[in-house]
Amino acid sequence: MSLINEVNKRRTFAIISHPDAGKTTLTEKLLLMGGAIQTAGAVKSNKIRRSTTSDFMEIERQRGISVSTSVMAFDYKDVRVNILDTPGHKDFAEDTYRTLTAVDSVILVIDSVKGVEEQTRRLMEVCRMRHTPVMVFINKLDREGRDVFELLEELEKELNITVCPFTWPINSGRDFKGVYNYKTNEVSAFKPLQNNEPTDQLPVTYLIDSEEVRNYIGEAKLPVFKEELEMVHHFFEKFNHDLYKDGYMAPVFFGSALNNFGVLELLDTFIEIAPSPGSYEASQRVIVPSEEKLTGFVFKIHANLDPNHRDRIAFLRICSGKFERNKLYFHPRLKKKIRFASPTSFMANTKTVIDEAFPGDVVGLFDNGDFTIGDSLTEGENLTFKGIPNFSPEILREVINQDPFRSKQLDKGIRQLAGEGLAQLFITNGGNKKIIGTVGELQYDVIKFRIEHEYGAKCSFASLPYTKAYWVTGSDKEELNRFLNQKSESIAQDKDGNQVFLVESVWNLNALKKIYTSITFHSTSDFKLESQVQ
Repeated sequence: MSLINEVNKRRTFAIISHPDAGKTTLTEKLLLMGGAIQTAGAVKSNKIRRSTTSDFMEIERQRGISVSTSVMAFDYKDVRVNILDTPGHKDFAEDTYRTLTAVDSVILVIDSVKGVEEQTRRLMEVCRMRHTPVMVFINKLDREGRDVFELLEELEKELNITVCPFTWPINSGRDFKGVYNYKTNEVSAFKPLQNNEPTDQLPVTYLIDSEEVRNYIGEAKLPVFKEELEMVHHFFEKFNHDLYKDGYMAPVFFGSALNNFGVLELLDTFIEIAPSPGSYEASQRVIVPSEEKLTGFVFKIHANLDPNHRDRIAFLRICSGKFERNKLYFHPRLKKKIRFASPTSFMANTKTVIDEAFPGDVVGLFDNGDFTIGDSLTEGENLTFKGIPNFSPEILREVINQDPFRSKQLDKGIRQLAGEGLAQLFITNGGNKKIIGTVGELQYDVIKFRIEHEYGAKCSFASLPYTKAYWVTGSDKEELNRFLNQKSESIAQDKDGNQVFLVESVWNLNALKKIYTSITFHSTSDFKLESQVQ
């Protein structure tokens, strides 16, 4: 098969949501519908005594949340589907933001009971910044929730996107009877899954004008429902594929992921209309997926994916060309060539060695410490991909060693976890003080847990007076050096050796800006993206 055909048959997307909207459950059911798994797990379920496929880390099983992006791939209707299930919790938002650089579209999960929530807005801001195509799955229709018209109006207003219903619910909550599919003109009858029923059971469908639907909805209620369907045509825009691809219009689906309901309609439509891999912008030029030579970038690193082997995996998004096992590739930052004997594809933590991969695919590369997030891989060209920055952390704490006999293990663990992007590491006083920067409290719990269970060390974190970290550059070298010397107690270096200023308050920062007029304080490590992310 030609390269262009391989590109056209791929769909790479992320599933995003506010915590507890049902994102990981939907991921699980998409895998089930696609034939990738035979039994679906359920987060926080005591009735199904196993964990979900995408939540594989021990701390994820204990807390019932996703704290790290999982990568899963399967084939469905001759299309290669790559799913990236992202953390929903805001404390792990930066992992999600980086993941969004590696996908061509997203599915946004909305809780029908709660509607648009804080993290939903933040995620959509990143999608709008990149003009990422969005589909919406409104979940938990079998619970007592919001009025559907009111919910869609909120989506348009709060997320600044035009919605276009592809399915429509028949009632909700206790009265939820199913959904109507505008494309097939069919009604899918809702039936909650019972404890002993197979989890891959699909709903029964009937044509809207059939006797079964008249009996199912009721002679009296059917005309009212059909009138509601006509109202949808008048109230909402018709689907426009160009607007969807540019991120301005979102197809909307309704259902209950826990009961497998409404998921198949979403998957079938996604396969049909979601974009195949597109072009990527590097500092040097634009990369087109149909180019013969390989290019790709690392958007995630995960150490100890398999605790028994203490491995370290770099997740490479392929942007162009064909990736081949055992072929030498060029690492532009290190200026050296590397060969990969065991590149892998994923089903969460289950890895399969592959011989080749194509644009849109995510490949796992065993890493000996050569890669950092944002690194490129090419066939000889010097390329630096844009748009994979670190964001300014909101909490800063000093690492305290609780076991002096395990200092080397602690240092290795802190550096590796920072290299994964789990948190940011800043070093002061010639390396004597290590400061961890995060966007949320939960990240410190995860770091402590993983340091103890994966590296055999113990640590705690001491509070610091700083509220923010800013990268500093200056057009006047003499003034910049004077600033760095005068504020040396608040200056640190990031993993790349860039100067970072640790700020105690916004007032303090504004006062310094008036004094040091040639210095710029950056909120991201990618200074060229500053205007886009602020």
